[in-house]
Parts: sequence; C-alpha cells; structure tokens
Amino acid sequence: MMAGRGSLAATGGPARHIPVMLSEVLAALQPKDGDIIVDGTFGAGGYAKAILDAADCKLIAIDRDAEAFRLAGELAAQVPGRLIAMLGRYSEMEAIAGSEGFTSADGVTLDLGVSSMQLDQAERGFSFAKDGPLDMRMGPEGPTAADLVNTLGEAELADIIYVFGEERRSRAIAKAIVARRAEAPITRTGELADIVTGVLGRKRDQAKHPATRTFQALRLYLNAELDELAEGLCAAERLLKAGGRLVVVTFHSLEDRIAKRFFASRSSAGPKGSRHLPDVGDEEFAPSFQLINRRPLEPSNDEIRGNPRARSARLRAGRRTEAPAHPLDLAALGVPGLRG
Repeated sequence: MMAGRGSLAATGGPARHIPVMLSEVLAALQPKDGDIIVDGTFGAGGYAKAILDAADCKLIAIDRDAEAFRLAGELAAQVPGRLIAMLGRYSEMEAIAGSEGFTSADGVTLDLGVSSMQLDQAERGFSFAKDGPLDMRMGPEGPTAADLVNTLGEAELADIIYVFGEERRSRAIAKAIVARRAEAPITRTGELADIVTGVLGRKRDQAKHPATRTFQALRLYLNAELDELAEGLCAAERLLKAGGRLVVVTFHSLEDRIAKRFFASRSSAGPKGSRHLPDVGDEEFAPSFQLINRRPLEPSNDEIRGNPRARSARLRAGRRTEAPAHPLDLAALGVPGLRG
C-alpha cells in the first residue's frame, strides 16, 4: 500500500459483503502505481476498494446492476480521478475503456456469478432463502424468471434445468412446474423452491437446498451468463497489454470449465483451426497467456469458516503475452448451445 494513503471507506454496501479470496486476487493481479485496471464485476466494491488501496492506479468499474453502479459512483467520489464507474456488461469492456480514452489495460479482474448484495435482497428474486418476486435479472431489461417458468414449454424448461443446473431430475421438475402453473402463475421464489423440493425431497442433514441447481439454471439462462463469460474473457484478452494480468474467480463447475478451457487454449500453441472456425496462421494461435497458477487456487479453510459462500470459489489467472488474441469460439470454450 502506498505510504500516505489510507484505506478507503466503505461505499455503503451490505455489511455482510466479504470479498472472496481477496489476498489471492491481489497477489495474482499485482496492481502497480500508474496501472489501468478493469474490475468487470464491481458488485459491492470489495475488490475495487482493495485494488485502489494497494496502488495509485486508475480503475474502471463495470457492472450491469444499477445498485452496484450507484455504489461505484459513491466510491468514485472518494477517490477523484481514480475510479470510473460504468453501467454495462464486462463483455463490453473494450468499448467502455475506449469511451474513456483507454485503448489497453494492465489488469482485469472478474468475480463471477450472483453477488452477496443481490442474494441478500429478497426483492431481486435470486435466492430461495428469502421469499420474493421471481425476478433474477442482473439488469432492469428483459424477461424475468417468472416469465420463463410460466411460458416456456415443458421440454425447454427441462433442457434449461439440465444443461445450466446439471440437475439429473430436470424432467420431473419441469413437469411439476407446468402442472402447478396450470392452477395459477408461479410468481414467488418460495413457490418455485417448494415445487422443486416437492419433487426432490429434502433430508434433514442435507447441506445444499434441493432448489439450488434449478435456481442456478434459470439465472444463468436468463442473464446469458456463460455467453457473457466467454465473450468477456476474449474481450479481456484483446484489451490487456503485454504483461497485463487477468484474474477470474468462479463459483460453480460450468463457469470454471469455461475459464479452464480459455486459459488452457491460450497458454499453449493451438491447432490451426477447428470445425467452428476457418484455418488461421500459426501466429494467431501462439500462446496469448502464460499461466500464473497451473492449478486453480481455492479458499483456505479459515476463509470458508468465516465466509461459507467462499467454499466453491476457484481462482485462475494468466499473464498476457505479445501474441495476437485468439478468435472467439463459444463451442470450443464449452458454452452450451442453449441461449438465454
């Protein structure tokens, strides 16, 4: 931390928000004075505050959530000229950085999935722990989760729950949803959680709620989060200068699989083409990243005890080389063919 600069005050976000694997993120990112850093998933600002405390750098804070954007604006007021708050998707980071006059960045960090702030607000409809409207949208636009469960066909619902939730009993759950909505529209998170629990049952010592996979599936599909991840990783690849660092924290296997494939394909010389892309020259498939950690880092037992939401976190990171960015290939990165 720079001498003479105190730690930033809280932005007014939820008191229970605890940044996951914060020390590991900072160690992988290594922010330095004068750097341009992109925090593509600002959330409640935990990473952003720590990065700004660690070095006299500038930070572009992006989030598609209006509440996160408000909090980013509050933090920006505390550090005039050092933080730029932008409402948008992190897959748009090149255009967002360009609109502020930046053509490259020294670091990008992505903390994926739903934030503690979103989970803790019942009115956002992300969690079955607190009954609320069945919404689940990251931003204000588009259909809600209630629209999905009340309008999609049984087979399509089953496919979404199976592919995006990895739920083996997806067909039975979809059938129960269609049967219940025939009586009345499903509009509350508690209703949907009860429907899923009625299908799967719940053991007294069961650690994970039966509806976890179904809620995850609807959220991922609704917000096109896996497409966003693949496109965002490739955007970071294009934006980072040689020596720049990309740090990604994932929270479930679908996210981590995409991040793993991205870093694996970018850290070794790849084939000249695939069935999805035309042949390209060797130079375009030269390694565009050097891995910072060969295996994903996991939270310590102490962190998990203090913050149970950290238990599934995995951190992957890479350092940008001088090689050109690789083309975007959603299928090769493992993005499901279903689209939200």
